[in-house]
Amino acid sequence: MKNVARSCERMKKYIIRYGAMRTHSVVKVEDANADGFFHGVEIVVRTSRGLELATILCEATDDRIAKLPSRNKDADAVFVRRASGADLAKSAAMKRLERDDFERCDRIVERMKIVMKLVRIERILGGEKLVVYYVADGRVDFRELVRALAAEFQTRIEMKQIGARDEMKLLADVGDCGREVCCNAFMTEMQSVTMKMTKLQKATLDPTKISGRCGKLKCCLRYEYEVYNELRNETPAIGRVVATPHGNGRVIAQELLAQRVTVEFPSGETCSFSIEELR
Repeated sequence: MKNVARSCERMKKYIIRYGAMRTHSVVKVEDANADGFFHGVEIVVRTSRGLELATILCEATDDRIAKLPSRNKDADAVFVRRASGADLAKSAAMKRLERDDFERCDRIVERMKIVMKLVRIERILGGEKLVVYYVADGRVDFRELVRALAAEFQTRIEMKQIGARDEMKLLADVGDCGREVCCNAFMTEMQSVTMKMTKLQKATLDPTKISGRCGKLKCCLRYEYEVYNELRNETPAIGRVVATPHGNGRVIAQELLAQRVTVEFPSGETCSFSIEELR
């Protein structure tokens, strides 16, 4: 038992990201092998899919691990080694082949007249399998397709059906803000975004301006929703009668971030007040 305890003490845990879908996992590394490990360092790990290249994001504290969405401890990656120059060169070469893989796969899908849209082909570093990402309405019987692709690529084939948001996660680059789209950069879970969030933030309702690359409401509309909600609860509602330094009046508009309201008096005059000025 003491040896096991000492072994655990010599282990460091890191949160890593790997694969085209930016999957997050936790990996344990012996202290002796973890020298110089920090954000951005690339390592080779073994996952349920095979041997893969992964990027270290940060050291895994209990708090950070708890924030990982839908984590399956049994599916955590296993550390193999720090990525060598040969590993990085092989990964880059495999990515260059993915365009040709996509065209070959697309020709087979077209020949077999299967109603589906190919999104991306992903090669696994160890060569254990080829992952085919696709979009389709409903279920697709791809048993014959899998056999044809296995014969074409001489490896195992994994078919993965995805939705519109995940499609953009694989394909999109830069958003309207000029930065890399969130789903492609760091998001691991696609949470729902509603028009209620848009209206509360008084954002424009022009679909072309509040929709992301996937055609759905922008994920960033969700980021400040909780703050707006808290501020709304602290701000007198529209229509409420409030006491101001100039007398009683009715709230006709709110500025949630500025924590101010516009009040209309019986005379018809209006004036803006901070919520601290109201009683």
